[in-house]
Amino acid sequence: MTNNMLDSANILKEELYRHLSRIGKCLSSDKRLEILNLLSQGSKTVEKLASSSGMNFANVSRHLQVLLDARLVKFTKKGTHVIYSLADPAIVDFMTSLWRISEKQIPDIARLKGDFMNNLDNIQTLTMDEVMEKLNTESILLLDLRPKEEFEISHIEGAISVPMEELEYFIRELPQDAEIIAYCRGPLCVYSAIAAQKLQAEGFKAYQMDEGLNEWQEHFA
Repeated sequence: MTNNMLDSANILKEELYRHLSRIGKCLSSDKRLEILNLLSQGSKTVEKLASSSGMNFANVSRHLQVLLDARLVKFTKKGTHVIYSLADPAIVDFMTSLWRISEKQIPDIARLKGDFMNNLDNIQTLTMDEVMEKLNTESILLLDLRPKEEFEISHIEGAISVPMEELEYFIRELPQDAEIIAYCRGPLCVYSAIAAQKLQAEGFKAYQMDEGLNEWQEHFA
């Protein structure tokens, strides 16, 4: 092999790593990771991303531009609205892998979640297999706590939509002997644990599932 070929190979390698680093640099922001996680639940406008993340419109727009430059999101226009979505379904798998690696390698993640859960009283967490078994063998309610628009895009079969802000009203309509499982957007969302505690405090037998729709679909694919 000639020196010219070796030089060309080294130049190619450097160029490939440079392009790979575009994704890495893009993901160095916690806020951009949150936006990707929100879009993994379904397409959203800038306004909806802002309200869901607690960021202002301008900051969301700036983060979206970085994600667009890295080809991680795309957009369509519907009337006066610009609607953003993930550029490829494989990004959902990537985000799941990133979470699992981070949870395994960074002890602070388990500590933070553990500290939060320790402040809740006797919340029982079910695995996805345990949830499936209960759905197949028992009369049980599966609550999807995500916003209605995310539920309408996709949800676990048999679930009913009860957005977190509507849980208080929903509880009043339940028979006291109802058995309930709650889930939300996945491991980064703790609404399911909060809902399970509230339901238990009202006298219901309630559980939480730590995973969300994306993890469920991957697990039972």
